Amino acid sequence: PPPTALSSPISRSQIAELQGKGKPAVMETGSKDAPPDLMSQEIIREIKFLRGMLEGQLSGFAWGELQREEPAKVEALRHMLSVGFSPLLSRQLLDKMPSGYDLEKSLRWLKAALMHNLHVVKAGDDIVECGGVYALTGPTGVGKTTTVAKLAARCTLKHGPASLALITTDTYRIGAHEQLRIYGKILGVPVYVIKDEADLQFTLSDLQNKHLILIDTVGMSQRDRRLSEQVALLSGAGRSIKRLLLLSANGQGSTLEDVVRSYNKDDMDGCILTKIDEAISIAPALDVVIRHKLMLHYIANGQRVPEDLHLPNPVYLVDRVLKPVQGDSPFTPLEAEYPLVMAATGGLSGVEPTAYTEVKRDVGALRG
Repeated sequence: PPPTALSSPISRSQIAELQGKGKPAVMETGSKDAPPDLMSQEIIREIKFLRGMLEGQLSGFAWGELQREEPAKVEALRHMLSVGFSPLLSRQLLDKMPSGYDLEKSLRWLKAALMHNLHVVKAGDDIVECGGVYALTGPTGVGKTTTVAKLAARCTLKHGPASLALITTDTYRIGAHEQLRIYGKILGVPVYVIKDEADLQFTLSDLQNKHLILIDTVGMSQRDRRLSEQVALLSGAGRSIKRLLLLSANGQGSTLEDVVRSYNKDDMDGCILTKIDEAISIAPALDVVIRHKLMLHYIANGQRVPEDLHLPNPVYLVDRVLKPVQGDSPFTPLEAEYPLVMAATGGLSGVEPTAYTEVKRDVGALRG
């Protein structure tokens, strides 16, 4: 049953009492001395407060009804939240799930839907096989240089060292390009250090015969103002440069969301998930990849070059992400908190967020 605090009607006196706690004295609306703009702001605050209280109460009612009518859906939702998926993606999948399933069929549907919406590069279509010019971008510390080395080693083994060239734009950090030079020397591959757009254009024109060119970019925070300069550098190089965004699988969901938005996901050709081995749960990372429809090219699970780089396997990733997290976590909602969590994201209360893409459902895998 829903929590008592959410299922009980809220009286006006209770609302007034809650409003009064920890807030300055409210200026009376009818006071002649109250400035109009302050009065309007206070009214807006009161309306928002009342709306939040109402949404919380309605979500409690809806949650209780859902528990009675669709207990399997509720269990599937609990499972998604407990492994680390966002309430937003969980709610979208819950809305798309057909009614009348038992728990086993609900989890099968959930697994199929996640695999259907996780877009991955297939064997034979990866960048080592197809070639081109690729710039690896992302925040500091996600493993760009190491990933460049892994891809370079794979390309050298597959096509030979003459097929590859490495470029670095990282002239900010002391000794940053030296690390790439060491990898290049081991592999027998040339490494070029470029400083500006003209330098990049000239270098790329000299490397037109290369099968694969990998560009190691400067690691920047998603809030760094120089990020736009990096985008302009790669966009103005004359030759088509495809950008891959590296996302750390052990990052927080809100941080990964901010990274994808800041790095302009619409201009990205896909992403690479790094540090899979360090993540307790990869749900936040897969959540962001699915909602933003990013093509997943590779996953990295260690520092070894080139062993710890793999083409993504949707079955493995979804199986892993749906495994229960071992031990109690303070980030897992309690039973009484589920209605509040869903209300905060618009779930169960009729509020539809419009800033995110809708998740498809894959029912074909469940037929027969």
